[in-house]
Amino acid sequence: MKKPLGLYVHIPFCVRKCKYCDFLSFEGEPDMGQLQYVNTLLREIRQAGTIYGRKYYVNTIFFGGGTPSILDEILIKRILDVIYEEFEVKTDEQDGFALPEITIEANPGTLTGEKLEEYRRSGVNRLSLGVQSFHIDLLRTLGRIHTPEQAKQSCKLAREFGFENINFDLMFGLPGQTPEMWKQTLEEAIAMEPEHISFYSLELEEGTPFAQMYREGRLELPDEDIDRDMYHTAIDLLKKNGYVHYEISNAAKPGFECRHNLKYWSMEEYLGLGLGAHSYVDGMRFKNVGNLGAYNSTDVPRTDSYRNTEKDDMSDYLFTGLRKIEGISLQEFKDRFHVDVMILYRRPIQKHLDGGLLELKDNGSRLALSALGLDNMNKVLQDLL
Repeated sequence: MKKPLGLYVHIPFCVRKCKYCDFLSFEGEPDMGQLQYVNTLLREIRQAGTIYGRKYYVNTIFFGGGTPSILDEILIKRILDVIYEEFEVKTDEQDGFALPEITIEANPGTLTGEKLEEYRRSGVNRLSLGVQSFHIDLLRTLGRIHTPEQAKQSCKLAREFGFENINFDLMFGLPGQTPEMWKQTLEEAIAMEPEHISFYSLELEEGTPFAQMYREGRLELPDEDIDRDMYHTAIDLLKKNGYVHYEISNAAKPGFECRHNLKYWSMEEYLGLGLGAHSYVDGMRFKNVGNLGAYNSTDVPRTDSYRNTEKDDMSDYLFTGLRKIEGISLQEFKDRFHVDVMILYRRPIQKHLDGGLLELKDNGSRLALSALGLDNMNKVLQDLL
């Protein structure tokens, strides 16, 4: 009997790299470079189909980047066509959904009606828009190529082409951003009624322009208390408007949680395709090479392959599962690993239950971060792991 699998497809190209971004991506790659990459990607998909196609069916596909919407829509179609050839793309009764979830990330500055039409025709049914902010000054500070109006127009256009599952990515804790500006961005986003909203605090990543500017004293960020206030403002506003806060940085209308990302947070199996993509399949963790030239020239792009030990699996299950607001099921942990998590991690769990960072939910059947624990997740996980 085939098992479910998620596919992540990495498209590493951008019009312009944002000042905060440390993702594996390149700006200004010419069309021929993109075509060469896609041809290599198609070869990898065919190889993966040979290895995994008989054992797994695919119920989620996620195009990430980079900016997947920078590609000509025909290239997205070609990628999906080969996936459909190599894998059974479907849902199963256990999935509880009529259709597989197929997501593409898009920058509002790169979307057109032609692209949206082809996406829908090719089976894409979830659109993730990198909105970030509805303040033009903040977008310029971040190095984004779109305007607030383009973000609104992209959402409207997507609706016209039949998209019924749209996500907005939003950012807070930005240079020059006040709590009032953040609240305004949230209100404008909610008014457009996307089914899903992701809200991320700006993190300074080494090697980015923002990190260098901060070291040089040229970047002033909101302090930690303001950042946390912004985070809780998002949670409160979203809940009041019918969104379920289901993961630390994600909220959705009921039934529209991101099924692909839930695989990561539930330690389910997924296969990463493309430059630098990570995978967890058959108990193995591995990633692809991160050098574009090496990726295009090698027949087997996989590197850093590692078989998880049972201890690794238990740690990963906790690390990812506690990101979910519902936390982890104590019974599911016991069924999966044949040990009681409350005994195995007795001291750190009791410490943080007593300190109010962890709590037991659903009549003691689930272990989860408390509201205070959400602000101190790293501290809890360090003690557990």
